[in-house]
Amino acid sequence: MTVAAPAWDDSVLPFQLDAADVRGRVARLDGALNRILAQHSYPPAIEALVAEAVLLTALIGQAIKLRWKLSLQIRGKGPARLIATDYYGPTEDGQPARIRAYASYDAERLEPEGPAFAQIGEGFFAVMIDQGEGMLPYQGFTPIAGSSLAHCAETYFAQSEQLPTRFALSLGRSQAPGQPAGWRAGGVMIQHMPKASPFAKGEGGSGEGGLLAAADLVHGAEGEAWNRVNLLLDTVEDLELIGPSLAPDRLLYRLFHEEVPRIFPVQPVNFGCSCSEDKVRNSLSIYSAKDIRHMTTPEGTVTADCQFCGAHYVLDPATVGFEAVREAPGA
Repeated sequence: MTVAAPAWDDSVLPFQLDAADVRGRVARLDGALNRILAQHSYPPAIEALVAEAVLLTALIGQAIKLRWKLSLQIRGKGPARLIATDYYGPTEDGQPARIRAYASYDAERLEPEGPAFAQIGEGFFAVMIDQGEGMLPYQGFTPIAGSSLAHCAETYFAQSEQLPTRFALSLGRSQAPGQPAGWRAGGVMIQHMPKASPFAKGEGGSGEGGLLAAADLVHGAEGEAWNRVNLLLDTVEDLELIGPSLAPDRLLYRLFHEEVPRIFPVQPVNFGCSCSEDKVRNSLSIYSAKDIRHMTTPEGTVTADCQFCGAHYVLDPATVGFEAVREAPGA
């Protein structure tokens, strides 16, 4: 099993284990993740949550179609109030996907030395897919459960999609000799292939709070194959996940060579934001001239900031809103 040697950082490699009826992805992120985190000065706990959410988004998002958008939202009642990510499918085959993220948190309630996941508190984990203009977006929600965002994602797939799913992730700040310190993240996602009529035995699930878990969804020979693949994934080491010395295709062969791994074209991932002045103007088009006056700064402008990339827009109030008296420059 060989492929041309691409730059594995900032990429997702899809694969399938033919002997086990399991599919999955291997993701490696460094430059894109650092670009995302560099847009803000997050405390370490929030930075770690954003990094984990971005890695999960890359692993999950690779499966969506061209030009679709997949979003994750983690909302909690703790100091970490919101983690939001967007994954934009490539515009054409072979083009990079784009990913962005941001967080909202209560700095006064945040525990600087406390565990990151615990600071979300009670809340929900949501997956949203936007299929484009004229299509209704899909939304799925599950409660915050387990001890990590990866556990929340596993619960989401079991509960909302009836798909046994497992994530093995590694992430953190590192420094190569002669290089500045930065974030690296890597992970493997495995998922049982969808069945025509998935079902769970019993009335409740074996997961936290009676939620469904992977073990509730596969039985008999399927369950044995799923457990076998999970035992193999248990042997993966953190340095194998984040690289860069072991390429993803070699990692798959090391872990799953007896499961007949088959790999597919690698998907590059870049940092990218979809904000623009036109979108800001469109969002303000529902407001009257009176509303716009309330938004106008002492300097006589209307301003807007993108929470994802930090872009700052300065607009002439006479050119925004549905009662605008002048056309926008360049219109």
